[in-house]
Amino acid sequence: MPRSTVVTFPSGSLVEPATVVGAQPADQGSVVVLDRTPFHPVDHTWPDQPGDSGTLRVDGVEFAVTEAVMAAVSDEGAPAVGAEIPVKRGADGWTWLVGHRVDAAPGALPVGTTVEAVVDAGRRSGLSRGHTACHLASLALDLAVADLWRKDPGSDALGTPDFEGRANQTSFIHEDGAVDEYRLGKSLRKAGFDTEGLAATLAEREERMNAQLARWVASAAPSRIEVEGETIVDRRRWVCELPEGTAAIFCGGTHATSLAEFASIRVSLDLTDPQLLVMTTVATPA
Repeated sequence: MPRSTVVTFPSGSLVEPATVVGAQPADQGSVVVLDRTPFHPVDHTWPDQPGDSGTLRVDGVEFAVTEAVMAAVSDEGAPAVGAEIPVKRGADGWTWLVGHRVDAAPGALPVGTTVEAVVDAGRRSGLSRGHTACHLASLALDLAVADLWRKDPGSDALGTPDFEGRANQTSFIHEDGAVDEYRLGKSLRKAGFDTEGLAATLAEREERMNAQLARWVASAAPSRIEVEGETIVDRRRWVCELPEGTAAIFCGGTHATSLAEFASIRVSLDLTDPQLLVMTTVATPA
């Protein structure tokens, strides 16, 4: 059984020498597992950031990686890939791996093959900016609606009432942007949030958020990932040294190294469905 995959994407790595330690047949081709990888995989339990794409190079031959995914093997030897994994990431009784989807039979890359794993740098950069912008937008949203709480919902990474943590139900990150959905139902109102007040002042709060995001971009604040270990299941944090204080959020994704990478970050808020707030974030690279 292979050991948990060592990942180097938190440091920004895009290229790594690696050894094939396993391969599983898939609907189209196979899922190849390496001992170490720079590829960021999509998380099967919270698939907000898509997995990296790129290539595996072997003696001048390139195998296209369409997406990196989570994979796991139970202590009984049962393999599972992506949505087929029946437990949350890091659960005991499983070895946790990064799989690389390639359009080739498992035998094309046998165990022991030395490869060069190469991530698509442009796509990685776009996804990293999208993820950083997503976190900044959520912090700006929390600040913009802080006065609508009648009870304490807990605090976010800047000490603001945590609307994001209470209401977010889905988040999808793409290159240079994201779409987040927030449920404004009975449970949120019972928790003390004034949903009617939000609806009545939506445009004002969107304007407030965009002004805050412009200030943060202008600060060119450093942004980084802190890790507790080198494997795919060791916890990681996104850390950004904003003017209001250092924000730290547990996060498995990739991120920009500085807010100087952005020309702007802007959001739009939509409340067409009074029970669902949709926040669309658009990042413009510097």
